[in-house]
Amino acid sequence: MNVDKLMAALEAKHPGEKEYLQAVVEVLESIEEVYNQNPQFEAAKIIERLVEPDRILTFKVPWQDDEGNFHVNLGYRVEFNNAIGPYKGGLRFHPSVTLSGLKFLGFEQIFKNSLTTLPMGGGKGGSDFDPKGKSDNEIMRFCQSFMLELFRLIGPDTDVPAGDIGVGGREIGFMYGMYKKIARENTGVLTGKGRNWGGSLIRPEATGFGVVYFAQEQLAHRGDSLQGKRVAVSGFGNVSWGAVMKATELGAKVVTISGPDGYIYDEDGINTEEKFNYMLELRASNNDVVAPYAEKFPNAKFFAGKKPWEQKVDVAMPCAIQNELNEADAKQLVANGLILCTEGANMPSTPEAIEIFREAKVAFAPGKASNAGGVAVSGLEMSQNAMHISWTAEEVDEKLKQIMKDIHSSCVEYGTRGDYVDYINGANIAGFMKVANSMLDLGIYG
Repeated sequence: MNVDKLMAALEAKHPGEKEYLQAVVEVLESIEEVYNQNPQFEAAKIIERLVEPDRILTFKVPWQDDEGNFHVNLGYRVEFNNAIGPYKGGLRFHPSVTLSGLKFLGFEQIFKNSLTTLPMGGGKGGSDFDPKGKSDNEIMRFCQSFMLELFRLIGPDTDVPAGDIGVGGREIGFMYGMYKKIARENTGVLTGKGRNWGGSLIRPEATGFGVVYFAQEQLAHRGDSLQGKRVAVSGFGNVSWGAVMKATELGAKVVTISGPDGYIYDEDGINTEEKFNYMLELRASNNDVVAPYAEKFPNAKFFAGKKPWEQKVDVAMPCAIQNELNEADAKQLVANGLILCTEGANMPSTPEAIEIFREAKVAFAPGKASNAGGVAVSGLEMSQNAMHISWTAEEVDEKLKQIMKDIHSSCVEYGTRGDYVDYINGANIAGFMKVANSMLDLGIYG
């Protein structure tokens, strides 16, 4: 495999798809050596088949607002690879949604799902619809219209979407209700469902819990722990919320959360039930701001238009959105003594930031490994639906903890170079090998 040649061909075919091309080159550079040691991969053109989605559905989503005005948004579903199981990946509703962004997320999802050891392929979808400021009825009408097209592709053993940015329990409920009406069946076709109608316990918290469990394993590998560590978390949605709660439970002190308007610094720690619940209130308001936190808790400070990475912390957990942590942020964190960066979002660190962390020997975990807890519990939800059973929160949490421990072990196995674990290489190689070998077993259409 010649990475430069492959990337030149991809860039010619998909010009301007920055996020997708960034994700592909990171994986190709990681697996180049092991790929070239296995000539059977080259003979079967595994990479050429893997970097292109199996199919992409693009559709219009017409809907009507409360004043009777008509609107049209774009909807997408990218089914990337199903060599090891049904396509699996979230739906994102946000004005920034583009096909390039969804291809990047779907490509990453292949390896993330592979790392969980559960039988799930990779996919992603969503719309440029903005739920912010919309009424429940407007969101319901949009979700129903969206499902009128999406239902053609999905099924419990075919493609199982979940939530993502802008898609929580409310949106999943509206979409599942429409699917049930059209398909005339109750099946596990979506995950992130409500507890009363097929959902799994701790699913909303799962991604954040998983991030912290992975960070705990990273520190344990270095003979350390989260106890007493100062942690900067970005974002304030489900991932951040879960990470803040679990990090606090394990003895860390979380001092930041953030939003598009700036960030909160709480020297007392975001560490009480009242503060955890207020994070949920902020998200439920649909205003997409964190400034009110400082009004609710006067000891906290709000820094408008800034990012939390300027604070002195031991651990950074970027949990907001792709490319939020750049080279300058990484340099500031390293200068302030950072020892660990564990991603909670998908590709939140730029390539330049990652290089700074590597040079400084900061233990850096990519999202495809460290934020796999959400899709892992989605997979466990699929299992519960298929068996028509429901596990307790303790059972699900224990399974999640073991999955994250196993993912960390795979990263260490494939990523150790001397006394440093390159978690990016470890995650990419471990995830790739399972998918590539499955594709070989299944033949040209695998």
